Amino acid sequence: MAEVEEKLNHDNHNLDKKVRYRGNHDKPKPWDDDPNIDRWTIEKFDPAWNPTGMLEVSTFSTLFPKYREKYLQDSWPRIESALKQYGVACKLNLVEGSMTVSTTRKTRDPYIVVKARDLIKLLSRSVPAPQAIKILEDEVQCDIIKIGNLVRNKARFVKRRQRLLGPNSSTLKAMEILLDCYILIQGSTVAAMGSFKGLKQVRRVVEECLRNEIHPVYQIKNLMMRKELAKDPALATESWASNSSIYFKFDSSGRMFSKSSPKARRRSHIQHYLLNRRLARQENLLLVDKQLESGEYFMNDQKKADKKWQEKQEKQSEKSAEKKRKRDASFLPPEEPTQNNNLNKSEESKKDITELTQSLKSKTKELKKQKKTQEKVNAEEYIAVA
Repeated sequence: MAEVEEKLNHDNHNLDKKVRYRGNHDKPKPWDDDPNIDRWTIEKFDPAWNPTGMLEVSTFSTLFPKYREKYLQDSWPRIESALKQYGVACKLNLVEGSMTVSTTRKTRDPYIVVKARDLIKLLSRSVPAPQAIKILEDEVQCDIIKIGNLVRNKARFVKRRQRLLGPNSSTLKAMEILLDCYILIQGSTVAAMGSFKGLKQVRRVVEECLRNEIHPVYQIKNLMMRKELAKDPALATESWASNSSIYFKFDSSGRMFSKSSPKARRRSHIQHYLLNRRLARQENLLLVDKQLESGEYFMNDQKKADKKWQEKQEKQSEKSAEKKRKRDASFLPPEEPTQNNNLNKSEESKKDITELTQSLKSKTKELKKQKKTQEKVNAEEYIAVA
């Protein structure tokens, strides 16, 4: 029995060790657990990896608005020379209003045609040519966010789009610095260029602004806080919800709660309603106390009406008396100048004259002293003897 139990235990141990894989290629590789390999780095493409080139021709084309025609025509030689380095052909058709990029026999990088497609997309969305050419680099990506269908009302859409720009484009510049991305708002689209992480944050900020969920200024404050927390290596692996709760509330995934979400809006409406009810109840209680003090609470309806009419008559008489006083004031003669006023004026003028004479006398004495000192000076004392 002991031998059988040992054998069963040995078989179970072997079964635990043996891991089954579904496919033929889903097996551990020797480089999977290598600590020296950094899988996040993007290696620069080497043409030696694809010496034969492309087997098929890939083509992408896009339309552009008419107001971009002149600019594209002027900057097309620069775009053509930039794409020629990667072996990509490009064509500008002014009749149809389209741009086309396609691979050639000299193309070695298979992904460069996708980058060229993004380039012509950015050019059609009013991105300047020198900036758009940077998309051909491996580290730079792009995202074109459509915002036209997020808001139905045109006036509201323009107002919310202006929020993204801010006064003198200050909000947009702050976002560009914090997210390390290039952002251009043009018409009903937002073109962004940068890293994947930055583009993800740009899309979130833009969409939440257009949906009227969070103002971009609060998003900028949140990004600034996150940037400061990221600098501390001790907080890099911890949750930032506790540190950021001074200004914002975060959920378990670290995302900021929307202050104007439907639940928050409903909660604020209920709180506002309850507060108004409480205030109204307090006002009613105060009114009852006042009526009890004056004895009005125990009066019948006729007496109450008589009292109101009497108060109204008193107010009317006060107003009429004030109006009459104002009317009579316009008919009163102005005050005539008295003799005492004239005497005071003459005394003041005499004082001014005496002050002037004294100042003139003092100035003449100073001038005389200066002349005497100038006469005593001997010029020969200052002449150098040879």
